[in-house]
Amino acid sequence: QVQLVESGGGSVQAGGSLRLSCAPSRGTASSRFVGWFRQAPGKEREGVAAITSGGIYTYYADSVKGRFTVSRDNAKNTVYLQMNSLKPEDTAVYYCAAADKYPSIWYEGGLYNYWGQGTQVTVSS
Repeated sequence: QVQLVESGGGSVQAGGSLRLSCAPSRGTASSRFVGWFRQAPGKEREGVAAITSGGIYTYYADSVKGRFTVSRDNAKNTVYLQMNSLKPEDTAVYYCAAADKYPSIWYEGGLYNYWGQGTQVTVSS
């Protein structure tokens, strides 16, 4: 069983940056496919970015391409989401999730097995 913990959320002004971290409090994420998702109030959860277990391949939602970067340090058992040029519409609770198997659709949350509790990101204009 894997328990994921996100950290690094906070409040920033538009144009600012934050780096989120996702590390397991139990189990390991280093051998798993990991995705980042977000959910804003009144909106459905959406996939933001994802990374393969070896870190070779990454995936991004169109809305964050060029601004967000997902990476991982398997020696530290941690996955990161670097968020630059933040916009007010990026305001949401951000979750990391891990999948035991390579998901056929990286942004489909139902294909992930383990989830963190989320961290709030608030971007003010």
